[in-house]
Amino acid sequence: MKTTTIKIAGIDLEVFEAGEGPPLLWLHGGQGFNPKEEFVPPLAARRRLIVPSHPGFGRSGLPEWLDSVDDIAHIYLELMDRLELDAADFVGCSIGGWIAAEMAAKSPERIRRLVMVGPVGVKVGSADKLDIPDIFAMPQDDASKLLYHDPAKMKVDLAKLTDDELSTMFRNRETLALLVWEPWMHNPKLKRRLHRAAMPALFVRGESDGLVSADYLAAYAKLLPNSRTLTITAAGHVLHLEQPQALANAVLEFLEKAP
Repeated sequence: MKTTTIKIAGIDLEVFEAGEGPPLLWLHGGQGFNPKEEFVPPLAARRRLIVPSHPGFGRSGLPEWLDSVDDIAHIYLELMDRLELDAADFVGCSIGGWIAAEMAAKSPERIRRLVMVGPVGVKVGSADKLDIPDIFAMPQDDASKLLYHDPAKMKVDLAKLTDDELSTMFRNRETLALLVWEPWMHNPKLKRRLHRAAMPALFVRGESDGLVSADYLAAYAKLLPNSRTLTITAAGHVLHLEQPQALANAVLEFLEKAP
C-alpha cells in the first residue's frame, strides 16, 4: 500500500492506495484508518482500493474553516476529479457512511454502487430522543459495549502504543466530536435529498451494534430508492475490525453482482 499527499482546497490530504482493478473508495469511520487492517488484502486483491484520511484524521490537515461533514463531501468530489475518477464504487463506515450519503445526494452519477456500514447522518426518530447514543457522555468501557460484540477482545492497551499512535487516536476523537456534535450525528436536510441517490445500495449492520439500531438502519435504507439491508453476526459497530473477512466478502459480492 502506498501513501501520498494530495492538496485539495488548501488541505494536505493523506491518501492510501493499494491493488488494481475497478476503483473502490473506502471512507473510514471515527477511529480512522490503519493500512494493516485485515479487510485491506481481500479488497485490494480485486480492486483499486483508495482510502483518504478525512481532514483532521490520520495525517490529513484540518483548516479552521472546515467544521462539517458536508465540507468533506465537497473535498472528496474534488479528490475524485484529481484522481480522474468519473465514477467509483463506495464503502462508507459510520461517519464515512454519512460522507458517502452527502456525496450520493449531491452527485449520484459519481457513485456506481454504494455500501453503507453502520452509517450515521440522518434523523429518523422523534425529536426528543437521540437516534445515536452520545458516546462522549459515557465512560469508555460503556462506549466499548456499544461499539463491539466482544469488548474485552477489542480492548486497546494504551501503554503499548507509540506516541504517534496515541496522538493520532486522540486527534481522531477530537475531530469526530467537532464534526458530529451539533446537531448530533446528522444533517437535518440530508434525508430530504437522498431520493436522488438511486444507485444500488447495501446497508450493513453488525448484529450487536449498540450505536446503529436495526430500526435506524432500516429507516435510513428506505430513504434511498434502490437499497437493501444485511446483518453480520458476531460483530458490533466496528465491523471491519471484528469481522473483516465477512465484511469484505459481503462488499465484493454486492459490488460484483450483475446489473
